[in-house]
Amino acid sequence: MTASETALVLLALCLPFLGAVFSPILYRIFKSNAPWLLALIPLFSLIQFIRLVPRVADGAVLTGGYDWVPSLGLRFSFLLDGLSLTFAILITGIGTMIILYAGGYMKGHAQQARFVSFMFLFMGSMLGVVISDGLLMLFVFWELTSITSFLLIGFDNEKEASRRAAIQALVVTGGGGLLLLAGVLLIQNITGASSLSALFETGNVLRDSPLYLAAFILVLGGAFTKSAQFPFHFWLPNAMEAPTPVSAYLHSATMVKAGVYLLMRLNPVMGDTALWTIVLPVFGAATLIVGTLLAIRQTDLKLMLAYTTVSSLGLMVMMTGMDIPHAAEGAVLYLIAHSLFKGCLFMVAGLIDHETGTRDLTKLGGLAEAMPITFAAGLAGAISMGGLPPFVGFLAKEGIYEALAAGSLCATIFLLIAILGNALMFAVGFGVGLKPFIGKKTDTPKHAHEGPALMWLGPIVLGATAFLAAVFAHFFNSHFSGPMASAVAGEEIEIHLSLIPHIGVPLALSVLTVIIALVVYWRLSEARAAMAGMFARLGPGPDAWFDSFMRGIVRLSFKVTQTVQPGRLEFYITATFCIIAAVLLVSLVSFGELPQWPGLPDGFLLGHWVIIALAVVGLMAVINAHNRLTAIVTLGIQGFSVAVLFLLLGAPDLSFTQFMVETLSVVILTLVMTRLNLAPSDHRALGQKVFDGTVAALCGLGFALLLMRVTQVPFNDSLTAFFNAYSKVIAHGHNVVNVIIVDFRGTDTLGEIAVVMITGLAILALIRVRSGRTKAVAKEEKAQ
Repeated sequence: MTASETALVLLALCLPFLGAVFSPILYRIFKSNAPWLLALIPLFSLIQFIRLVPRVADGAVLTGGYDWVPSLGLRFSFLLDGLSLTFAILITGIGTMIILYAGGYMKGHAQQARFVSFMFLFMGSMLGVVISDGLLMLFVFWELTSITSFLLIGFDNEKEASRRAAIQALVVTGGGGLLLLAGVLLIQNITGASSLSALFETGNVLRDSPLYLAAFILVLGGAFTKSAQFPFHFWLPNAMEAPTPVSAYLHSATMVKAGVYLLMRLNPVMGDTALWTIVLPVFGAATLIVGTLLAIRQTDLKLMLAYTTVSSLGLMVMMTGMDIPHAAEGAVLYLIAHSLFKGCLFMVAGLIDHETGTRDLTKLGGLAEAMPITFAAGLAGAISMGGLPPFVGFLAKEGIYEALAAGSLCATIFLLIAILGNALMFAVGFGVGLKPFIGKKTDTPKHAHEGPALMWLGPIVLGATAFLAAVFAHFFNSHFSGPMASAVAGEEIEIHLSLIPHIGVPLALSVLTVIIALVVYWRLSEARAAMAGMFARLGPGPDAWFDSFMRGIVRLSFKVTQTVQPGRLEFYITATFCIIAAVLLVSLVSFGELPQWPGLPDGFLLGHWVIIALAVVGLMAVINAHNRLTAIVTLGIQGFSVAVLFLLLGAPDLSFTQFMVETLSVVILTLVMTRLNLAPSDHRALGQKVFDGTVAALCGLGFALLLMRVTQVPFNDSLTAFFNAYSKVIAHGHNVVNVIIVDFRGTDTLGEIAVVMITGLAILALIRVRSGRTKAVAKEEKAQ
């Protein structure tokens, strides 16, 4: 790509984040008109991505970016092919409608500007996931989607249910993100590729690696948690505690499809293995069935749609893992169709709730006359979700049936599961998009009326897009679904599905699906009661297990904290020195790095031995001191002895530093001991003294052995040469040691000074507090 095109793509990525910054300002200035201006931000990004469609449709793979951390080979780069570009168009296109919709839905809310800022952050995060080329860049944006979804789901933070749902989503998806990070690093280690474009050039390296199983499990951990696959499906319906614009965006074009995107993206390098073609279809099929059965039992419009999103994601994962011809076509067609009809239906559900005051299906009916535009949008979404012509959902369902019907016996089993799942989703879709508008008009908490244009524009546009995509199927397939399927399959694919009915097995299966769906829709109340009874008999599900898990984590954390943080300084110091001793000695022994016993250095005279003997005498004096003050004073003997040794062995600067540190230490500690009312002597039991002495001896032995081992390693004088060469040139100093401390390690030295200063201030405050209390006690005694 040219530099200008690269800049425009990066601008399209950055614009949502800029929108998050400027949303409060625009709302403050333009108030109710701000949504129209803010919608121009994702619209501009959408236009930039649409401009690239013809080139990608011709088979081009567009890459670009700039160096992020050149020393580590990291680039802030993007990859645009059929898969990522289609996702980017869905994110920005539906995002434009959502910003408008949020302007109407949240009108008058005190935190409307903050909400829209969060939406823009969410949009930019997901956009970064799908166009990232760098593996670590993808992970960064992946975790940003978890964080921003946490903010959006918990937006109504005064509600306990919202807080719980937000924490649950963050724990599940954030935990999966950590698994993905491990998987990304492992993949990079196996293949040597730090970007997706480089990874695609490695062929079968990843599949043939003995670490493939580990990488597979880690990647699936990230993908399954993010896309709510069984048994991690429970967080997604609970996320409906978020305002409806969040639900519509979350389910249609963003976060929940990130896991599906990841699996589709890695299919060319990780697919076509026994693990991939067994695990993905099995878990996808289980998620499909569980989601649809749970959806049937709901009466809340948003929950009905949420559980069908779970089932739809399962269907996409199932098709992504199928090792049969045309599976990729069915998967991508359904993904695009789902984005359009689910976004449409969620906005319809929000409109119904906003204008009637309820989302309970059993309390809704006869709304078509009062809300004709909403009814038209809901019906369009329901028809597409049901897989009926003339909407793109029909093409998706035909693509799935065409792939599964031509497969093996195993594929036939998944075909039956797909038929059942599609039939139940058909019933739920019409339950949301049709049932509230027909029948006898019911009394609702609010007088039902049509919503504002900001709210019905989005579902109308998405419904119309689903219609146009099916009518102009050739253009749609050649520019969007075809290149997308090619990227998923890793080879060029052409899709020829259209609205023209083709007599055959897929059409017959579609008819069978409609018949089953009509029966379920006709007996929806009975089916709901049956499902509720069945799940009641099954007992607590994963949602309750999550609560038990969190309670267990809290209890475990409390116990661990009580054990390792008992509030006693003595325990902390003892534990610290035990760990230091273990780290030093175990590593030296385990890796065979014990030093040889060193010989005496040249020029080691009787005076040196006298100083060493003096240090030993001082040590014995400390051990046998009868009070703390004497022990502190005699402790200085060792420090001064070491300083003299440094001086005799030719290190006057180091000797001077040692003298100063030791003098200050003794003076300060003596001052503290004379001003604080501490026990004058050590009252520890003999066993405690022996234990503490052993720990101290082991630490000393460990440091001694480590230092001896270090001195026996061949000396590397590269740093010495560097400092000798540049001390005068750069820092204009002849004393190399001083230059190192003041210039080359200036920040480190400043930090050390700051620590000493803070410690001194703390000691001074402690002395003053103690002194003040002593004076107060003396005054009180004198008064008595």
